[in-house]
Amino acid sequence: YTDLAREQAGEKACKIRDPACGSGNFLTETYISIRKLENEVIHMLYDGQISFTTKKDSPIKVSIGQFYGIEINDFACTVGKTSLWIAEIQMLRKTEEIIHTDINFLPLKSYANIIEANALRIDWEKIISKSKLNYIIGNPPFVGTSFQTPEQKEDIRKIYVDEKGKTYKTAGKNDYVSCWYFKAAKFMQNTNITAAFISTNSITQGEQVANIFKPIFDRFNIKINFAWRSFKWDSESKSKSSVYCVIIGFSTIDKASKKLFFDDNNFCEVENINAYLNAAPNIFIESRNKTLSDIMGLKEKGLCPPEIFNGNRPVDGGNLLLSDEEYHELIKSEPKAKKFIRRFCGAQEYLHNIKRWCLWLEGVSPSEIAALPKIMKRVQATKEFRLKSKKAATRKFADYPTRFIEIRQPKSDYVLIPVISSGTRKYIPIGFISSDIICGSTNQMIPNANLYHFGVLTSIVHMAWMRITCGRLGTGYIYSNNIVYNNFPWCEPTDEQKLEIEKTAQKILDARDLYSDSCLADLYNDMLMPPELKKAHEENDLAVIKTYGLKENIVESDCVAFLMNKYHEMILKEKNYTKVLKQKANNPIDT
Repeated sequence: YTDLAREQAGEKACKIRDPACGSGNFLTETYISIRKLENEVIHMLYDGQISFTTKKDSPIKVSIGQFYGIEINDFACTVGKTSLWIAEIQMLRKTEEIIHTDINFLPLKSYANIIEANALRIDWEKIISKSKLNYIIGNPPFVGTSFQTPEQKEDIRKIYVDEKGKTYKTAGKNDYVSCWYFKAAKFMQNTNITAAFISTNSITQGEQVANIFKPIFDRFNIKINFAWRSFKWDSESKSKSSVYCVIIGFSTIDKASKKLFFDDNNFCEVENINAYLNAAPNIFIESRNKTLSDIMGLKEKGLCPPEIFNGNRPVDGGNLLLSDEEYHELIKSEPKAKKFIRRFCGAQEYLHNIKRWCLWLEGVSPSEIAALPKIMKRVQATKEFRLKSKKAATRKFADYPTRFIEIRQPKSDYVLIPVISSGTRKYIPIGFISSDIICGSTNQMIPNANLYHFGVLTSIVHMAWMRITCGRLGTGYIYSNNIVYNNFPWCEPTDEQKLEIEKTAQKILDARDLYSDSCLADLYNDMLMPPELKKAHEENDLAVIKTYGLKENIVESDCVAFLMNKYHEMILKEKNYTKVLKQKANNPIDT
């Protein structure tokens, strides 16, 4: 209210803009909230004793004319203006009740500055000068890349450009809401303007973070002043859909030495809030093809984690894959086909103990395949399916209908990580799989992984890292090899610590074996997890936590902050390491 009442002292009145205002809900609620504060001040100042005859003498200093909006829909614009006028009338009546006097001016003479336009293509400066604006607020539309119209994709390409006007390479992967962050940050440069947007939590997780925020941090040097971590925003519609959102308040100048974190109605002060909404340095975890530990030379110490791979991708229209029923029917009618069929394991099959099979015809002679009519029929159907594809690469593989399009099957047993897993689980169910079982592309696989690697990966430390760096499908996790796994800061255990992790990791596998009739989806249901399995995980968590030198009772947010700092240190070391290698290459004798 102090800001908004500057008009009384001859200063400029505070101005607020919502650049994606819809029907004006945010502007209306903000106006009402501030007017309520003003009414409290009027009550204290005048205690009901006041009289005046003109609007100029009115104690009301907050006007809907201080609120600006941009909305692309003409009907929503009209609704927004009407909502502000109605709010002004309602609050006017509340003030009259306080001062016991009629205020004789028609609210509709006030103006509501809601403009019909595409907020991403209009010059914001023409609506209100940045020198006069104080706050930018709102809930800009969020549209994932798969659902964007050609016009929305074009908006992103035009907004996300570097200093030379060239579109950023990663812009095509951005959520549509990112445009408002970029344009707001650009508009706010060298001003005291503060912005705050509500967005889906997906923009603070996984690959999106670097794609969206790195250009903004680098170009405009924004500071996140406060943040509300992920919360469920329920819809009031009958369909009862809901999304998980975050609130991010930012500016291009440092507003305060302490930043505010809000989470489940609690808050705390921290030194810095990064784009992952963690109390950690401003770092960006970008895609890499090799593990950070590999580059840092941990291989020489025998501590480097094995390479991770995507599973095998058939792209076959379901013709190379068989259900359990189809498998038995096939080998009943063509017994010789059995040696060409292998167990197939996608994420669903792995998590729910579903039996599925596939034709694995690698290295099989054409004459053997031709002698099996039912297999030939499936091969022919695969060829036809691929020929109909819109993708040239898929059509090309129609020439090889006996093969999966992507084959990476290891010759040794491997650790399997499902790419997509329920977000309600404390742990992603990770496990060892026989090399005889073909791993599908909905999984990641780590050949040559041992008990130590399994123990660290299934620990709460790695799960904390995964939750902040993985992508999301609704509330579920999307585990990425190049983002989550390859950037994970592995620990450097002593021989004793490594042995302890191996022991606790084995206990997890032993506890699962006690309930071999249950699928992993049930075993890792928080309400159903057996006590033996829960205890084994807790012991493994403790062994890994101690190896990192963390407190036994550390909370997840502090664990993530620790890992972020460790990652930051490793990135700095990597730069120095790379620099030394270049020096050796350029000046071998001097070095």
